[in-house]
Amino acid sequence: MKKLTLITIVLITISCSELQTIADQALEEQTQVSNAQIRKGLKQALQKGIDHQVSKLTEENGFYKNDQVKILLPEELQKVDDGLRKIGLGNLADEGLKLMNRAAEDAVKKATPIFVNAIKNMSIADAKQILLGNDNAATEFLRNKTSDQLYNEFYPVVNQSFQDVGADQLWTSAISKYNKIPFQQNVDPDLSKYVTDQSLNGVFKMIAVEEQQIKEDFSSRTTDLLRRVFKLQDR
Repeated sequence: MKKLTLITIVLITISCSELQTIADQALEEQTQVSNAQIRKGLKQALQKGIDHQVSKLTEENGFYKNDQVKILLPEELQKVDDGLRKIGLGNLADEGLKLMNRAAEDAVKKATPIFVNAIKNMSIADAKQILLGNDNAATEFLRNKTSDQLYNEFYPVVNQSFQDVGADQLWTSAISKYNKIPFQQNVDPDLSKYVTDQSLNGVFKMIAVEEQQIKEDFSSRTTDLLRRVFKLQDR
């Protein structure tokens, strides 16, 4: 009876060991799947941000009537704006502001393929860093991967847009009129650089808005994969 009990214990021990090995292997496989799902889910979230937010910026008034990203005048041109209004040229200043935002709306049309390429090349390490990162980690990932290329694409579009809509002539005229006002310090800002920088800021700000919504609002997780991946951050 004792021998039988000993044999039974040995068999149970071996079986438990085998079961543990199988369980460990299954857990490892599950982890690998989870990593792949995390990457896919975060790609999906970033794509959602592009589809829902960045595309809106390319529409007419996408910048101009969006208070979150509307491009305001740089400090130098605020002086111009005030000076023009004092001499009855407020309409000229208003139109100049609108055309700056139009240039941004044109430039952002170049953003989507650059973002898509960055998302496509996201690694599992990138995905883990995003998932464990701060509230805007996904947005910062895109910023780090795309900012230089976006700037190089945006700048010539802004320049061309200024020419196409007459913004360059308008601002040359406006600044010239301002510089003729007595006792004013002359200004000559690089508007193309300024609008390009502000366009980039606007793009990433709106992606961050979408990222925050997905993280905080369960209803914004519109697919099963988004719900499963971002549930990891809810714990």
